[in-house]
Amino acid sequence: MLDVHRLQVFRSVVASGSVQAAAANLGYTPSAVSQHLTALQRETGLTLFARVGRGLRPTAAAHALAAEADRVLARLGEAESLVADLRSGRTGSLSIAYFASVGSAWMPHVVRRLDTDLPGVRLHLELREHIPDSAEERADVQVVVARAGFAPGPGFTAHHLLDDPYVAALPEGHRFTGRDEVELAELADDRWIDNDFARGWCRANLLESCTAAGFSPAFHVEAHDYPTALAFVRAGIGITVLPALGAARLPEGVARVRLVRPTPMRSIYAVVHDSVEHTPAARTAVEVLREVAAGARGARPARRPAA
Repeated sequence: MLDVHRLQVFRSVVASGSVQAAAANLGYTPSAVSQHLTALQRETGLTLFARVGRGLRPTAAAHALAAEADRVLARLGEAESLVADLRSGRTGSLSIAYFASVGSAWMPHVVRRLDTDLPGVRLHLELREHIPDSAEERADVQVVVARAGFAPGPGFTAHHLLDDPYVAALPEGHRFTGRDEVELAELADDRWIDNDFARGWCRANLLESCTAAGFSPAFHVEAHDYPTALAFVRAGIGITVLPALGAARLPEGVARVRLVRPTPMRSIYAVVHDSVEHTPAARTAVEVLREVAAGARGARPARRPAA
């Protein structure tokens, strides 16, 4: 059986690039680190390092073992967390996945309530834009965007939270900033700023609506996310179209206008694993998500004027 401590020392050497650096990082002497490496090579029967000048270079076998060691050490860390939970009287865990634009808007409320009402529950949070194909890889609760009538698959229940219409974000002085609404086709000749580097479902949904309006937008600038796209809008470079939730906090000098004929729309759901559906943690998470979604429906400012 492999010695876990030796694996940890071995990983430090591979990650640090030398015995000396690993020794400094671990608080060991270089000779102690070398002894661990020698013992590990003896245990495995593998040549893990080759001499290069006065240093060592990991072999192909070392890189393969390092990858497997990462998985082993990660599982060990999970087991240690479980032991700590049991010692402290924690009563369980809940994993929650969410997409970017609800991260800052909704998740702090969810975590604060869970920490307050159920302090014995360990939370695992993850930013995730897509639903994994494998049910085993899914979180207990995942906030997702999808079409109306979305089906989450067997073993999961989808709770509808919000229908989120897309809006146009316009720079100050744009010809449409004084209007309450604008037809999507009226923006066809504008310089567009792309805001979805991942080319995800939200972008595909927007492009489908543009096609329905009879045009394909000409993207002048590619931004990686909504805040960056809005910064380009503020600079007067062009317009961007994004879900209203992503435009909840507009920078100064950017106006928001409703889109009509058609109005692109995304639906937001909380997808809950049936195995945790009736646990206090999952019920509380869904309850808070419903509350913040209801608040989002009732609080959508039209614009922020320039300073």
